[in-house]
Amino acid sequence: MFQTGDLTVLDPRTGDTVSRVPITAPGACEDAVARARAAFADWSRTPAADRAAALTAAAAAVRAAADELAELNARETGKLVDDATGGVEAGAATLVQYAELGPLHGGRSLQGSWDATDLMIPEPRGVVAVLTPWNDPVAVAAGLLGAALVTGNTVVHKPSERCPRTGRRFAELLAEQLPAGVLEIVDGKGELGAQLASSEWVDVVAHVGSSVTGRAIARSCAERGAKALLENGGNDALIVDAGVDPRWAAEQAALGAFANAGQICVSVERVYVVESIADAFLDELVAEARVWGDRIGPMVDTDQRSLVHDHVAGAVADGARVLIGGAPRPGKGAFYPPTVLTDCTPDMAVFCEETFGPVAPVRVVEHFEAALSEASDDRYGLAATVLTPDMAHAQQAWRALPVGTVKINDVFGGAPGGAAEPRRASGNGFGFGPELLDELTATKVVHWAPAPAAKNPANT
Repeated sequence: MFQTGDLTVLDPRTGDTVSRVPITAPGACEDAVARARAAFADWSRTPAADRAAALTAAAAAVRAAADELAELNARETGKLVDDATGGVEAGAATLVQYAELGPLHGGRSLQGSWDATDLMIPEPRGVVAVLTPWNDPVAVAAGLLGAALVTGNTVVHKPSERCPRTGRRFAELLAEQLPAGVLEIVDGKGELGAQLASSEWVDVVAHVGSSVTGRAIARSCAERGAKALLENGGNDALIVDAGVDPRWAAEQAALGAFANAGQICVSVERVYVVESIADAFLDELVAEARVWGDRIGPMVDTDQRSLVHDHVAGAVADGARVLIGGAPRPGKGAFYPPTVLTDCTPDMAVFCEETFGPVAPVRVVEHFEAALSEASDDRYGLAATVLTPDMAHAQQAWRALPVGTVKINDVFGGAPGGAAEPRRASGNGFGFGPELLDELTATKVVHWAPAPAAKNPANT
């Protein structure tokens, strides 16, 4: 049943109410789609340079409101203010990036007959429904919204119900620079997202979130011929090879597992360590977890904390050992401490599902080949990291791992503009970089031949 009323968000630090946002009714959601559809003709014909200028102005407005957005984000999701500010800056930079790339996005000519013209031309797809997550609401939304808008699409945006004020305020800053109807904003939970995904007037659904939701969106889009662009859950592996410095490896593992309380799309979700280095690595990882205890904020809410603890408790019941952490912190809020588990097995939920919390489950394996084999045997395919001094192992790993992104010796590294396609249950399509412009346009082939000269009736 479709929910009505307000989205109520509690401060994950204190449990106090911080946000109440009215849920968009089904009829109002249909009206938003209709307005976006009506605005499409004019916006798609707007010169690309003018669309880019609107994004540039929006980026400036976002930067001017950085403190406001970061504070909203911190209060709604528990994200540290400095991290939230970094997300806002990343979002503004992404808008500028697409403002620069948009006017350069073009097709190509083909070599056909001498007297004909043959072209391949990208065109906007139409109305794009953008459904974004709570763990980095400004940076993630900026990429999808920026790429969709600069290529001439109109958008209906539903921010996460876990940070509705943050998401809405960011989208409002963009909408203020655009003609009416080009960017519509709706608020609600899964029912509203499902309505957008099934709307006959929505041409693309771009979703960053859970795999369960992504599969439902894919089915809905397939039934009516719409495009689904999905970045969904991950179960990212970290392999610690023999020969690395145990302390450095532990620093990398802790950063990957504990940053933002483990609530990053490409967080480290499972760790494989070669047994010759395992004891030293685990000692250092426990020491790192103690340090990280003072660096992280709470989970986004108590529901997410409960899911994390269920995974930890289930692993312990099945034979895993807790080396540090392992239980919710007492008192107010949704805090969960950095946790290190060992003696983990592949069938434990903490090892085969996306826990999305500050947990580093570790499995000791005999050698690198065993780690690579087990890391590859997973239904997700978002990213993976390999820490190794062995160039042959590094080459073997990036070739073999069936994921969209492989990082060697740097858990969160990567050049600007890098774009990967997730695999398996983690989704499909490019979600970043210049390639995202291709995802949000459709290519039309034009063959233009000359008409034959008209015959003069007097000469027939």
